[in-house]
Amino acid sequence: MSESKSRNNRHGRGTSSQIPGRFERYLIESVPYEAPVDSALSTEIRFEQARTLISKNDSPDVPFNLSVNPYRGCEHGCIYCFARPGHAYLELSPGLDFETKIIAKINAAEVFEQELRHPRYVCQPIAVGINTDAYQPAEKKLKITRSLLKIALKYKQPVSLITKSHLILRDIDLLQPLAEANLVQVAVSITTLDNQLKRQLEPRAASGTSRLKIVESLSSHGIPVSALFAPVIPFVNDHELESIISACASAGACSVYYISLRLPHEVAPLFEEWLRHYLPERADRVLNRIRDMHQGRLYRSEFGTRMTGTGVYADLIRQRFHLAIKQAGLSHQKRSHSLDVSQFSVPPEPGEQYCLF
Repeated sequence: MSESKSRNNRHGRGTSSQIPGRFERYLIESVPYEAPVDSALSTEIRFEQARTLISKNDSPDVPFNLSVNPYRGCEHGCIYCFARPGHAYLELSPGLDFETKIIAKINAAEVFEQELRHPRYVCQPIAVGINTDAYQPAEKKLKITRSLLKIALKYKQPVSLITKSHLILRDIDLLQPLAEANLVQVAVSITTLDNQLKRQLEPRAASGTSRLKIVESLSSHGIPVSALFAPVIPFVNDHELESIISACASAGACSVYYISLRLPHEVAPLFEEWLRHYLPERADRVLNRIRDMHQGRLYRSEFGTRMTGTGVYADLIRQRFHLAIKQAGLSHQKRSHSLDVSQFSVPPEPGEQYCLF
């Protein structure tokens, strides 16, 4: 199959493959959704009534213990997304279904508020949209993420967000008061500044230049914003490391960090298929270098190494990264632990009164 024909078959999606899922049946309500006008494949939004929302994290590799995800699946269609295997739990494909069958937790705000009000809840920063983008296209209409930010502001609950989408700028009216109280931080994920590569890797996400403008706009409104160079892919975008870090610094990012490519479960064959479509002359070289970083495998799940890998190449990326942030005058420290948890307060329900003693 020629490269041009392959692109046409993808219809603006990250993959055309319906790789089988691994697990059993999961029943949820389905509703129609209007896809973007340039879509040859429609997007279906399925509503889920979530029983719980706040998830606990036990990984020392990430700077948060709690997270919420208003959506499952993501229309951005990033071929490398580590969250793709989660669709298998829904008896859906981690391939095309992940991009075209989006699960929206329509009652997220209600459940979130209930969990914040629980007597046993102890306030910690909560990461929003850590698995799939909380500002993906469905959010424009559904406003689930916006409703979560309203609850966070009401309870003085510190939150962090990570996104590729300019839609986050819609919520500056909520982010600004959160920022003024040291209750929010945002990370903007930037993979490449090469528009052609972006269209292939992340077909429905904003361009790298647009994401730099997001950084600039958030920073100018006093909202702490960092940048995430991720994923670093050998012989694909690793040469952009220094230029992206420099551009992020110029845009107003207060810190930058990076994550190397991760290929858990079904992501590995999907990414290999993508490589052989778009970069066939480099495919084996890329895959071999990834194996070098993970002791002969395409992925290792061990804490401490899964995010950056090990070996000569991983060490080289680490050295280049530290030099680049030093030259840019940036920090690579993740800032979620600096958010203020002391202001958290549960307001009374209507008709209730605060206890004076």
